[in-house]
Amino acid sequence: MIPYLDRLKARIGRLGPFCVGLDPHPSLLAAWGLPASAAGAERFARSAVEALADQTACFKPQSAFFELWGAAGVQALELVIADAQAAGALVIVDAKRGDIGSTMAAYADAYLGGGPLSGDAVTVSPYLGVGALAPAFERAEACGRGVYVLARTSNPEGGAIQLAAVSGGGTVSQSVVDAAAARNEASGLGAVGLVVGGARAGGGTDLSRFSGSLLVPGVGAQGGSMAVLSQLLGPTPAVVLPTVSRAVLEAGPDPKALRAAAVRFTEEAQAAL
Repeated sequence: MIPYLDRLKARIGRLGPFCVGLDPHPSLLAAWGLPASAAGAERFARSAVEALADQTACFKPQSAFFELWGAAGVQALELVIADAQAAGALVIVDAKRGDIGSTMAAYADAYLGGGPLSGDAVTVSPYLGVGALAPAFERAEACGRGVYVLARTSNPEGGAIQLAAVSGGGTVSQSVVDAAAARNEASGLGAVGLVVGGARAGGGTDLSRFSGSLLVPGVGAQGGSMAVLSQLLGPTPAVVLPTVSRAVLEAGPDPKALRAAAVRFTEEAQAAL
């Protein structure tokens, strides 16, 4: 399979640097006139995919909002992933998994191995050690998929850990960035990406050596701004992919309104980057 980073660059080249988050939050389901249920979450997300798949590079379904409905919700997530990929869009499953050994390998198989929950990429947490994520890195590189490692997140609580000093100097978040950069340099594939929140992008991190892709949530409802992305991220050769969820989805359920919201954010991202 063509490496994930190459496929991402091709989509961005055609449609612009923008990812739509698919978060079927109960409040959004209610605003769309849908039930707070697995069926409501499925209809919500699949409708958004149908409206936007031909004009956005990626979708990022948030696994938690499907998992909360149990088996039926997980099945709905599988259908959403299948719909988006069938339409040609890339899918980043926002699951934030992280573990060790055979458990991490099982997560890698589930989200990157080609099964029904496998997207084109998955988000992971490095706080059991970046080295513990090796099974996900290996699977992604072997299967032409991607992994996004949490590096500097938008939530204010994250700084207590992410900006903590490590032995030898620097911060925890910088050590994550450096490990991801080294992995990509060694493989030449750029399969390892980073999550850098748009509300706090760049704080405590130097991204100038990182050449994978940067997933930048926190734009819109969480307070981040497209206009200051390049300033916050600083100079970097990375492929920058801003993502917006609620600020786009609240325009629904009308497909035209959804498309107009996505176009607006895509244009803002292009102008900023």
